[in-house]
Amino acid sequence: MKIPQFMPSIGADEYAAIKGCFDENWITEGPRSKEFKQKLLELMGAKYGEFAPNGTLAIYLALKAAGIRPGDEVLVPNFTFIASANAVVMAGAIPVFIDVDTHLQINLDHCKSRLTPKTTAIMAAHMYGTCGNMNDVTHFAKVHCLTVIEDAAQAIGVHWDGKHAGTFGDVGTFSFFADKTITCGEGGFVVTNDRAIATNLAYLRNQGRLNRGTFIHPEIGFNFRMTDIHAAVGLTQLGKLDNIIKRKLEIFSLYCDGLGDVTGLRIFKPQKNSSFVPFRVCIIDEANIAAQVMENLKNAGVETRTFFYPLHKQPCFSFLEKIHDYHDDEFQVSNLMFKNGICLPTFLQITNEQISYICDVVRKSYEDV
Repeated sequence: MKIPQFMPSIGADEYAAIKGCFDENWITEGPRSKEFKQKLLELMGAKYGEFAPNGTLAIYLALKAAGIRPGDEVLVPNFTFIASANAVVMAGAIPVFIDVDTHLQINLDHCKSRLTPKTTAIMAAHMYGTCGNMNDVTHFAKVHCLTVIEDAAQAIGVHWDGKHAGTFGDVGTFSFFADKTITCGEGGFVVTNDRAIATNLAYLRNQGRLNRGTFIHPEIGFNFRMTDIHAAVGLTQLGKLDNIIKRKLEIFSLYCDGLGDVTGLRIFKPQKNSSFVPFRVCIIDEANIAAQVMENLKNAGVETRTFFYPLHKQPCFSFLEKIHDYHDDEFQVSNLMFKNGICLPTFLQITNEQISYICDVVRKSYEDV
């Protein structure tokens, strides 16, 4: 049996939506993008939003629109996809890596120890379809006069105490990459409730002007627009969101039934106040056999992934060691999660039989310890 880590769930509906763009001869950003934006804002409960070509550029736009300047230091979780930190560098600022807690959310005690006069912002990254405790993050930011950026790439449809992820901070970002809860193939979205930030976003993403069709550009800006082709796919996917969430939770429940009683592993779950739209089904090995479990799954035809490689160890960020004087023991949770974390296949088309097969391989791995 061959089971991939992930495959996008797209088909005839999305294909028909794209065809509509060609039939109407409107392929750049237009009416479908406008409709998609409005529906996303309604879903998230945000006042303002703008598209970006992808999630990385969405974070970049968020940083720039929120006033992050070259030389500023931004507190970034050490446990997240590298795009979160790359966007900070792209904005000319300096990422400061912070360990995460056991819920994989930024550790505020570590943040406090890394504050300097140059620290201007804190970035929270919501992991694996959960929402972090943004009440604590925003309180910390208020005390220390920091701008709050939320990387909610994996958290569309996820809430904390009924409030949508990405809407707690000054600005939040989302991704529509192929493996996200809803996909456009590529694409990103930036939301804010701050009118001034929203105006900055509009200028930045549209060549320094608020409206197309004019050659007068009051501000410096760039082309960060998204096409109606992408938006057509996104609208179709958004219309399926309830069913997508339902199936993702069914898949998670089947894994819990199959692995919940296995000694030596723990299934990653959301905090009490967070809703859950499983981005991955993640298990955390507690028997120090993660490498063997993954090898057994590979030999059985099952594709797995580790958790994120700690950012402070990334070769491309080695120049930051001299600036921040990092010590590996500052990042105990990030290091442990990379060593022991396993992402199991989680895609809408996976069958119950395939999940049972995966669980059998995992169970056997721990029985053989």
